[in-house]
Amino acid sequence: MASIFFFLNIILAVIIVFRERKTPSSTWAWLMVLFFLPVIGFFLYLFFGRSFKKERLKQQSTYFNDELAKAADDQLHAVTTGAFQHPVSVTQELEGLVRMNLQTAPALLTFNNRISIFSDGRDKFDALFEDIRNAKDHIHMEYYIIRKDALAQKLLDLLTQKAKEGVKTLFLYDDVGSHSVNDAFLAEFREAGGKAAPFMPSRLPVINTNMNYRNHRKIVVIDGMISYTGGFNVGEEYLGEKPKFGYWRDTHLRITGGAVHTLQHRFLLDWNEASNSHPVKFAFEYFPPSPDRKGAAMQIVASGPDERHTQVKNGLLKLIASAQQSIYIQTPYFVPEQTIIDALQVASLSGIDVRMMIPDKSDHPFVHSATLSFVGDLLDAGVQVYAYHNGFLHAKMMIIDGKAFTLGSANMDVRSFKLNFEVNAFIFDRETTEAMTEVFFRDMELTSQLTQEYFDSRSLFKRIRHRFARLMAPLL
Repeated sequence: MASIFFFLNIILAVIIVFRERKTPSSTWAWLMVLFFLPVIGFFLYLFFGRSFKKERLKQQSTYFNDELAKAADDQLHAVTTGAFQHPVSVTQELEGLVRMNLQTAPALLTFNNRISIFSDGRDKFDALFEDIRNAKDHIHMEYYIIRKDALAQKLLDLLTQKAKEGVKTLFLYDDVGSHSVNDAFLAEFREAGGKAAPFMPSRLPVINTNMNYRNHRKIVVIDGMISYTGGFNVGEEYLGEKPKFGYWRDTHLRITGGAVHTLQHRFLLDWNEASNSHPVKFAFEYFPPSPDRKGAAMQIVASGPDERHTQVKNGLLKLIASAQQSIYIQTPYFVPEQTIIDALQVASLSGIDVRMMIPDKSDHPFVHSATLSFVGDLLDAGVQVYAYHNGFLHAKMMIIDGKAFTLGSANMDVRSFKLNFEVNAFIFDRETTEAMTEVFFRDMELTSQLTQEYFDSRSLFKRIRHRFARLMAPLL
């Protein structure tokens, strides 16, 4: 038996080196796993190592919004020809980011968005539940994690009631992240007329062979007029009710205006990918005109393993390169590619005020060890790094120069950049950015700074653990 697995490992090693389009670091990491763990490594690669094949998706062929596609094409043409009449908030430094997002996402720039910022789970869900109660036509909801607990039950009861009232209700959840969601949990909702679908479910009874590629997006669209996106999932821990995590510090946005249509577009593509029984065709009632005429400029950027470009990661890199005064970052995990580390180091060495906030405690200890290892590289370049102590920090945000920021579902790690389906809002508005900066500095009061002395004084065990975690970083 051992000789069979050894032979299979040799075949996999050849495939990894010559057929799979992996980075050198990822290739070496998988080769180490295969040869040091010959049996376990074989199965780990089958579930976590295979490259994503775009052919696995249905290409969402049953849905397309001609108007949004044409508007994005027109904007890109205007930007490339110099005819683009951009708002004051899109400065010359940021116009390149707008162009890149239009060209690769493509992400329409909308100008009339009203934004509310939620940094507390109870406030976010109170607002969401109130908007659901007021829904008249449709509710479209997409989350990575749905816990089968009191909060999720309250949400599902509300959706069930709206479905009974005749509101068209679509409920999309990730099959791995929401593994506790089952037919019994959804039975009453479906009987009321609601429709639910898992994203990329397992074809086998217990094991999901696609578990490495997950829909990490959080999107809610109500009546085509109100949308939510950000970092909160659905579960009692997001209300701070789990002693393991304590207070859950996350950030979410409530949006009205043109960006609602781009989030709606993204949801409908995802829904049609997941649902075999209830595909949605384009309908004007999903895209009603917004009453807002002025507001924040925003692009909604989606990325995933099915895309040619790593759009969210590229957006972060462009934001960093555009900064002239300050870069403020919050991330629960910092396991990036070297390009992100280099960009932050260059910014800091150039005199830009670069600050990063990470959690003091983590929901993934091994990932936290890798995070601390990479943080050490930033300290060498003068980046200020802070550990948040008031519970668990799960916010995913970057602010530059007090004039633009990005926030969404994507963590600052390889998984979010290349493996997960993610969505981030890129917002170009001083007033909203100032509000987000205030949130960042409020959190700063609940942190302690990580110093070079701390890293130099680590025990031998911690040094080994951090280095080993870093070595495995391409696989996390």
